[in-house]
Amino acid sequence: MSEVSDLTISDAQRQVDNWIKTVGVRYFNELTNLGILMEEVGELSRLMVRTYGEQSFKESDKGKDIADEMADVLWVLICLANQTGVDLTTALEKNFEKKNIRDAERHKNNDKL
Repeated sequence: MSEVSDLTISDAQRQVDNWIKTVGVRYFNELTNLGILMEEVGELSRLMVRTYGEQSFKESDKGKDIADEMADVLWVLICLANQTGVDLTTALEKNFEKKNIRDAERHKNNDKL
């Protein structure tokens, strides 16, 4: 396995796929993984709100780590990409192109920023 700092999105997609097929047995179906993704985003949200927002920590929040929660979100998103045939590298590159065209001046001209 490559070091995390050298891990590309494509590497991550391959490694998650390999893990699912060897350790995880098989992918959960897409709808189940969508539900799991929402759960994981909720867990990340809960921790972010308690760390950076105004809510206090509860006993059940102890031992939780923002980086780990983000990685859980990324893991399930990668699962969904693999299941639906999405190359996340290509998708992200296209997304940058879209944002660079659409938002080239938008944020510079936003008085709120």
